[in-house]
Amino acid sequence: MKIFALLPLVDWLALAVFFGLWIGYAWFARFWGQRQRSLIITTNRWRSEWMLQATARDPRMLDGLITQNLSQTPAFFSSTSIIIIGGLFAVLGTTDKAAELVREIPFAQPTPLLVFEFKVLVLVAIFVYAFFRFSWSMRQYTFVALLIGAMPPPEAFASGQADAAAWARRAGALVGSAAETFNDGLRAYYFSFAAMAWIFSPLAMTGAAVLVAAVLYSREFRSDVLQVLRE
Repeated sequence: MKIFALLPLVDWLALAVFFGLWIGYAWFARFWGQRQRSLIITTNRWRSEWMLQATARDPRMLDGLITQNLSQTPAFFSSTSIIIIGGLFAVLGTTDKAAELVREIPFAQPTPLLVFEFKVLVLVAIFVYAFFRFSWSMRQYTFVALLIGAMPPPEAFASGQADAAAWARRAGALVGSAAETFNDGLRAYYFSFAAMAWIFSPLAMTGAAVLVAAVLYSREFRSDVLQVLRE
């Protein structure tokens, strides 16, 4: 297996720890968040409440404006991902100079040119994944706008012709899905900083990945914002 001979064993172990922490934390946040009410789960409750209030509003220009503003954030990160991917491919075109620059850093581990290119490709893969998550989040917000536009008037809900709770639950679930997808892309950005540390050494990437997981846990389960939203 030539691909396994590309990197030393310590680099493969560091890469396994990196993706293990990333995937493991994503699983942990999804399932443990249901029990401990993480930040995303708590805000999803408020999103459902927002959609319930929207059923009583007419016209729903405010709700459309909020949805438009929410969709701008994943659109920005999606465009930023494309720019970063282009920059990384530009680095691949000048890997000899980039690798030489890294070698001049005192605490950086000497890296063969082929290994350096592999590390850059891992970064490219991370930002490609982030792009797809952000773009999908952006599309889901357009579906939310469509659902808001299709809502019956408040009179239909008041007369019982339409079920306000069902509409709010459906729209709230769609907004929550868009937010969770955006959160996946943002998590990829966080872990990309840990992947950048791999350029210096596998130990640096492992330590950075642990630090990123700790920061994410603090923000999603122990932040002051979460306490305010729970009250």
